[in-house]
Amino acid sequence: MGWQRAVRVILVAAGAGVALTTYAGGCSTSEPGTPGSATTPVPAATRTEAAAHLDGLGRVDRHPRELPDYRREAFGRAWADLDGNGCNQRDDVLVRDAVRGTTTVAPQGSCDHDVLAGTWIDPYTGATLVLDDLKDLRQAQAIQIDHVVPLAEAWRSGAAAWSADRREAYANDLGVLLAVDGPTNAAKGDDDPASWRPRQTYQCEYAVRWVTTKYRWGLAADASEVRALREMLDSC
Repeated sequence: MGWQRAVRVILVAAGAGVALTTYAGGCSTSEPGTPGSATTPVPAATRTEAAAHLDGLGRVDRHPRELPDYRREAFGRAWADLDGNGCNQRDDVLVRDAVRGTTTVAPQGSCDHDVLAGTWIDPYTGATLVLDDLKDLRQAQAIQIDHVVPLAEAWRSGAAAWSADRREAYANDLGVLLAVDGPTNAAKGDDDPASWRPRQTYQCEYAVRWVTTKYRWGLAADASEVRALREMLDSC
């Protein structure tokens, strides 16, 4: 049946002696909205705040001149454990964004919730992702951790001037990260909202998340990006 078969909640791996368990906990984020709940309306106050933050963002050319070439390694290794809970940020995001009660986890080194299986709702497309073996490369590629504001976009809009530590902190900030459909994430690439948008029912929350991320991290925005974000916020 392959990776598309339904998740099986396994309490003990037969013959392996490895304890597995469903995980009901989570890793919280103060960012607006809830990953995977694309139909949940964004509060009017949050939209108003995002619009104000958008007006306050610095401005940058869409294609800045004399900017060093973007390098992924400039943002540190993927993934780090910056919050010190023993698990890297990928596992933290997978647990946080999964449909509650569906994840199967096992201890792995210092991490008590290495994610093996679960169900996720991709916020960008609305697709349901049911995966039962994330140690399988195909399944690991089927669900990916996306930087809402991509690293290359952050580089172009201010991160090129940051210290290495600040860039690593950005790359592993739970508020910047979402668990999403792998092919959709690949299609998004490093595009901004002027070039790529998620499904219409998620565009309001996406715009709020994008603006909030840039505001929190002091990143700038170009004119076409700002127009697209205003359009999405106006449609909330």
